[in-house]
Amino acid sequence: MIGRMKKLPARFYVNSTGRKPVREWILELTEADRRGVGKDIQKVEFGWPLGRPHCAPLGAGLWEVRSALASDRIARVIFCMGDGHMILLHGFIKKTQKTPKVDIDLAMKRMKEVT
Repeated sequence: MIGRMKKLPARFYVNSTGRKPVREWILELTEADRRGVGKDIQKVEFGWPLGRPHCAPLGAGLWEVRSALASDRIARVIFCMGDGHMILLHGFIKKTQKTPKVDIDLAMKRMKEVT
């Protein structure tokens, strides 16, 4: 990675009590899944702007990092942009075709706190 600069460095959303929910969620994953999600976030950091299959817009200033995990599971990390960073707002295992409204609403709430 020598000589390569992050185009959109990631930073974690921090709530009012100092917790970093996305970091905590990632740490709960298996080591292999953590590595996969981390590599996908890194692809966005170094490759921005980046489209499908790695990243997709959700609308209203939200984007998602798309990760395929073991056992045919799918993970998503929703982020927004602020101060030249991607701010990681919410991470979850996707279980339906469409991103659940509750997950988008939570990311929107957190986005409003940081922008």
